[in-house]
Amino acid sequence: MSKPIFWLRCETKELERRAALAPIAAKRLIEAGFTVFVERDEQRTFDDSEYEAAGCTLVDHNSWRTAPSSATIIGLKELQESAEPLAHKHIYFGHCYKKQAGWPSILSRFHRGGGTLYDIEFLTDTTGRRVAAFGFHAGFAGAAVGALAFAKQSEGQKLGRLNAFETEVAMVKTVEDALGKKNVKVLVIGALGRCGSGAVELFQRAGVPEDNILKWDMAETAKGGPFNEILDVDIFVNCIYLSRQIPPFITREQLIAAGPQRRLSIIVDVSCDTTNPFNPLPVYSINTTFIEPTVPVDVGASNPPISVVSIDHLPALVPREASEKFSQDLLPSLLDFANTQTSPVWSAAEKIFREKMQEAAVVEGVV
Repeated sequence: MSKPIFWLRCETKELERRAALAPIAAKRLIEAGFTVFVERDEQRTFDDSEYEAAGCTLVDHNSWRTAPSSATIIGLKELQESAEPLAHKHIYFGHCYKKQAGWPSILSRFHRGGGTLYDIEFLTDTTGRRVAAFGFHAGFAGAAVGALAFAKQSEGQKLGRLNAFETEVAMVKTVEDALGKKNVKVLVIGALGRCGSGAVELFQRAGVPEDNILKWDMAETAKGGPFNEILDVDIFVNCIYLSRQIPPFITREQLIAAGPQRRLSIIVDVSCDTTNPFNPLPVYSINTTFIEPTVPVDVGASNPPISVVSIDHLPALVPREASEKFSQDLLPSLLDFANTQTSPVWSAAEKIFREKMQEAAVVEGVV
């Protein structure tokens, strides 16, 4: 049996510099007999020459539609909006299995084209744990942006455009300098998971006293929200994995009722379930961006401001380290991709795709 062909597509989302496949992982695949095509991309954190040195074949930018039908297209973020049917196998974060905005139209493209989506979020091992995720760096970067936004807001300013950092160390130093001697108190919900542990580590490395870092997980939230404790910290970071409807952690009415004595200043929604009908932070409705990192919450003119950070690709702020860690974790499953029908990871991912695609087809009226 011939080894599969992987085609690493460019990322078209603005300022998205990460890659699903780092050069070192691509080299491992090639050594194992795989063929790896890589689209040229000036935005990507890795230079094209690094992939070429690893043995990859470079192809034109954003040319995956012309890839051989046997190629599997691998990427990170969503494809550009289109009604075009999708015939290839695709590996990426689809963000369309939890009834997010536009989910039926995304999946119906696969239904009409005969393609398959292996959603990275749903690549899990036999214990149900995701085989690869950007969770740690999402939490790490989210906490950093929250701290930078807090520093600016405490001085009556708004956080401006964000640019990627070369390393985690550079990010930590920037946060440390911005906070200075400010007495910051933070709350991380979901602190025991990958994402939450990243947020906690950022605050620790930036010098926030351990007693000022409140770490909540399922035990602390079991009673159900809203939680008034959130009002008593400067920065609240939401890092939960939302799989079902839960009571909201905080509400706009609660924020308004707290009045001028409220301490809460910045909400960081790393989970970013903005369009999910079960979003536990129903105080905002749009994703923010690297260009406009925060959005204000309407809490009334007489109350101190609250801003929300809701960037859905936070690990792109440390693109190289995040990409290398992610592709290292994904590599064992990619090496087993020739066995999609028998591999627990790939067969389970295809099963849920078939179920969700059928739901979408009914909604779209194509069955």
